[in-house]
Amino acid sequence: MGKMMDSALLPVLKVRLLVSFLGERAQFGWWPTAFYDASGRLFLEPIFSKTPQLAQYHGVVEAARRLHDEHLNVGTYHLFRLPEELEQDLHILVQGGAEELSPAVLFRDTQTALDALIAKAGSAKKEGVGPVAIGNVDNIAIHLKDIASVYAAAFSSNAQSFPYLAR
Repeated sequence: MGKMMDSALLPVLKVRLLVSFLGERAQFGWWPTAFYDASGRLFLEPIFSKTPQLAQYHGVVEAARRLHDEHLNVGTYHLFRLPEELEQDLHILVQGGAEELSPAVLFRDTQTALDALIAKAGSAKKEGVGPVAIGNVDNIAIHLKDIASVYAAAFSSNAQSFPYLAR
């Protein structure tokens, strides 16, 4: 994976991590996991001593992917189901274990995570409940502000939204 791919996917990964955390049981409860709770990490560390961050990431992404897949048509893409080559690149990024991707740096609590997600949305004001069409998955970097905006609006209004991309 080249540096270009690295830098283009970093914002996607950050939004994925923020939404992953916010969707967990202790925050907005979209999925029943607690991988980012202190207890979740304590549970994972003895089993995945070298890669607890990677284990947290894959656990919560899988839970989020299932919920999104239940609400979206087969064949659509979303923040938690991207084309295979992007998924592999995201895995490599997480595996790199960059400090800026650690939960402690990205978010301390629900409010800081929500604020960070709102910041990622920038001036985008896209929202909706349920499935929300965004654009083409090949241009995910261009659509990231809209995706962040949809999630931020959903969390803020206690609704569930599932922004999706087509190919």
